Amino acid sequence: MDTVTFRLATEQDLDRIVEMLADDSLGSTRERYEQPLPESYLNAFQAIAADANNELVVACLGKDVVGVQQITFTPYITHQGGWRATIEGVRTSSSERGKGIGTALIRWAIRRAKERGCHLVQLTTDKQREDAHRFYEQLGFTATHEGMKMKL
Repeated sequence: MDTVTFRLATEQDLDRIVEMLADDSLGSTRERYEQPLPESYLNAFQAIAADANNELVVACLGKDVVGVQQITFTPYITHQGGWRATIEGVRTSSSERGKGIGTALIRWAIRRAKERGCHLVQLTTDKQREDAHRFYEQLGFTATHEGMKMKL
């Protein structure tokens, strides 16, 4: 694999990020990758960029954005007031899957969580994503809790 670099996403990356989010069976049903992009994506990007406890990170091969993830840092009263990092929205370009980019993204996020003093890294993945479950387990994650959501 060529050297993957990581950086905070810029507004110019937004089109590519949404394209990757929409490029799978689940993402294609909930994302709107169209031109122009719906304004909701720009609004979300701006809110993330303005929040010191949120980082939208892209993985790059050269100048090409080939992966993305969002990391949210949250203080908790539990665990003696410790901080956690939550990893969400992890995607790699369909043309680059299986080349280690996803692994590099998650390992980067874990290092970043340690830099921020987090005692725990957590993530959620859809129950339908069996390959993703195996992927995260191979990286040391364990399914310790049952998550619940309510659509509003």
